[in-house]
Amino acid sequence: MALRTLITERQRRLGAELKKQRLQAELSIADGGKLIDMGAPHLSHIEAGRTAIPTERLRALLDAYGCKNVPYIDELVSMTESSGKGWWSKYRHSLPQFTLDLAELESRASHMHSHETLLIPGLLQTESYMRALFRSSLPDASQEEIETAVRFRLARQDVLASEGVTFHAVIHEAALRITVGGSQVMRGQLTHLIRAAERPGTRIQILPFECGARAWFGTPFLILGPGAPGLETIVLEHPVESLRLGDDKSIAHYGKTFDGLSKSALPAVVTDGSPNRHEQRDSWGLIQHILYTY
Repeated sequence: MALRTLITERQRRLGAELKKQRLQAELSIADGGKLIDMGAPHLSHIEAGRTAIPTERLRALLDAYGCKNVPYIDELVSMTESSGKGWWSKYRHSLPQFTLDLAELESRASHMHSHETLLIPGLLQTESYMRALFRSSLPDASQEEIETAVRFRLARQDVLASEGVTFHAVIHEAALRITVGGSQVMRGQLTHLIRAAERPGTRIQILPFECGARAWFGTPFLILGPGAPGLETIVLEHPVESLRLGDDKSIAHYGKTFDGLSKSALPAVVTDGSPNRHEQRDSWGLIQHILYTY
């Protein structure tokens, strides 16, 4: 039994879900292993993500635990059968693992909910905006490192064109007013937001200053949801390394928080060209107003 020296977020989450199911069945790790003729140390390594579990044993274990949620089981099977290789693999020697994990999580998501307070969400940034952002936030990075980061973020954006994928962003007005890269860069970025809203499955709302503290949530976060409810991953931004949460309490908390932010925000950007669409204050109108100020 070979143990992994590097555990990806997908592998860690799969093990954590198996442990959760075992605990819900009120079984010790030794009893869980016996159900599939496996020793406790082996099952412990699986739950920690240090080694793989074959599909047939995964299904047998979940059945023995009493898990009957078919979409959930199918998603776990998909996780264990995945090679973990994708377009992001070519960056494994130039970017940290947690960054590669984010790309893999996004590739597996069917819906994404993003809340940003001071910056435009990465999946909606223009090339000029992200390059200016990297230059200011990574002052010690070489030009090659910055260009690598830009190429990687641009490649991540391809997920928004995937069939069936939905992306909903609630962006605080502050992110539209904080100048990144100068007026020309910001004009291009705000125009891009409006164009991005034309993409099927993409919904963009602006949370105006006037909402005050009641709608303020200071930590940017991203909810990545696969096909099965309960397997969402919450990504919290951090200067050094993003924090990933997947426990039931966090999923419920951030899901409820995002719903509240969405209800407080202005109506989503609509670009059908009909004047009647904008008789009431909406996100499109606020973006246009701020765009004029640049």
